Amino acid sequence: MDDLKDIIAKNLTELRTQAKLTQLQLAEMLNYSDKAVSKWERGEAIPDVRVLVQLAEIYGITVDDIIKGNTAPQGKPHLNISLKRVFTVALCVVLVWFVATGVFTLFYFIPATAAYAYLVFVVAPLPTAIVLTVFSVKWGNRVTNAVTSSLILWTGVLIFHIYVLTFCPQFTQIYYLYICAAVFELLIILWFVYRGFASKKTSNRQKKQQ
Repeated sequence: MDDLKDIIAKNLTELRTQAKLTQLQLAEMLNYSDKAVSKWERGEAIPDVRVLVQLAEIYGITVDDIIKGNTAPQGKPHLNISLKRVFTVALCVVLVWFVATGVFTLFYFIPATAAYAYLVFVVAPLPTAIVLTVFSVKWGNRVTNAVTSSLILWTGVLIFHIYVLTFCPQFTQIYYLYICAAVFELLIILWFVYRGFASKKTSNRQKKQQ
């Protein structure tokens, strides 16, 4: 078992180095902590089967290449999962807008709602931002999480603004909404900056311990 740990640790370290990834970047791709990646590369723990499969997909190799000592990784590994993820995200976004188009068509041909059918496309960016956030949490990193969180905030603000202009045009103090949104945007930025510094601090501490 110790030999297996050493083999996997050596191969994982070489693969990550050849792919020019930091432990933190790899950890974010796997939705694990960089502490876990560090343990794998020091031979203190072995990734479970699901993680080994993910690692094999990331580097474009097989699980056997990671766990067999007589099959050293050859050449520079490539990140081959990006296109699959982009395609999945794009498909879900298109589905959101397909549904929105269907709802718009339905409302457009109903006399009572025809005049406001266009509002469906005003609302559509919000579920789009939510879909992007879900995939960002699953596959992205702090930067993408911050961007998609901001998208949810500002699309929500824009929707509220347009609805106010449409149904309550006499309300003239809508700019207060943007002041509140700017405060929340600042909180979003500060939160993700804090997480970045916390992760770097943890990573530096682990390097000193090695």
